[in-house]
Amino acid sequence: MTAVTARLVEGVSLIPADQWDACAGDANPFVGHAFLKALEDSGSVGDRSGWRPLPVVVDGPDGRPAGIAPAYLKSHSQGEYVFDHGWADAWARAGGSYYPKLQVAAPFSPVPGPRLLLRDPAAGPALIAALEAVADQHELSSVHATFVAPAQVATFEAAGWLIRQGTQYHWQNDRYAAFEDFLAALASRKRKAIRKERAAAVEGLTIRHLTGAEITPRYWDAFWRFYQDTGNRKWGRPYLTRAFFPLLGEAMGDGVLLIVAERDGVPIAGALNLIGADALYGRYWGCTQEVPFLHFELCYYQAIDAAIARGLATVEAGAQGEHKLARGYLPTPTWSAHYLPDPGFRRAVAEFLARERRAVAQDQDYLGQLTPFRRADR
Repeated sequence: MTAVTARLVEGVSLIPADQWDACAGDANPFVGHAFLKALEDSGSVGDRSGWRPLPVVVDGPDGRPAGIAPAYLKSHSQGEYVFDHGWADAWARAGGSYYPKLQVAAPFSPVPGPRLLLRDPAAGPALIAALEAVADQHELSSVHATFVAPAQVATFEAAGWLIRQGTQYHWQNDRYAAFEDFLAALASRKRKAIRKERAAAVEGLTIRHLTGAEITPRYWDAFWRFYQDTGNRKWGRPYLTRAFFPLLGEAMGDGVLLIVAERDGVPIAGALNLIGADALYGRYWGCTQEVPFLHFELCYYQAIDAAIARGLATVEAGAQGEHKLARGYLPTPTWSAHYLPDPGFRRAVAEFLARERRAVAQDQDYLGQLTPFRRADR
């Protein structure tokens, strides 16, 4: 590109959907205009929630966005799933103000994906420079790009950002035609355990896979109750508002998959998924009746069924959870990138990340030996 300008925009909604999606593409729904606009329109992000939308845009010579960073001005570190509370405490003890900070992310969504949305691949370095300029000009402590797609990590690293590694558990579709084909790849003891879990989980229940118009207000009402229950137990206060879910369903249609368990026609549990170009993304789960193994059934096994039926390569079932390992979800590296303008602060965080990276690598090596898949020496 020969000439670029960078600008801050007060919200995703102020950028036309076609211009945003020309940069974001259609592979990952969490950076698409529909998902991010639903967060804004529902009040799930904004000043009230401490996630102020502030996308950073680099324009091309044609005056249209060549690259966009889905950025948010944050007044806390909640809803990010890459934990920097220790960094905030250290900076505060040194006399600094860690907040506000700039977060480049899909809010509340620990889903790897592009954080530099590029219509023109050459705009990547300019977009990173624009993010740094925002931090420098507004005297922010830091900029954090979390759950960066692996293909973009090198771009951030080349710009001098610190790289942090984490672990998630993803299921990989080895061209299975049915769930039984997946089970056949597991050790005998694991196969038997999963069959037993599935039978116990669905006894007396009806499982439904709903998309688009099939997700009627009745089901959104039920899912809101499920989400409230899980949110109150895990986070103290749910991140998303009641209005978000029907707005998401309206905006994304068949890109939303709601898996529901019913007893005598009454929904008692549900798992919400988004469908990407080659992955199924499990996001939220909840229930109003406790049923043994039902969480595993709806979130993991039914998700595998759905991915196989759709020919999707991967199921990403969210952050953390070593219990996923026994159910065929394998340890997978995740990445984040961090810009810290203060040299002393940067040096301290870099030393911490070097130690953490060694521990994460050791943990991943260990977990890799615990997979349920058949091995020649078993």
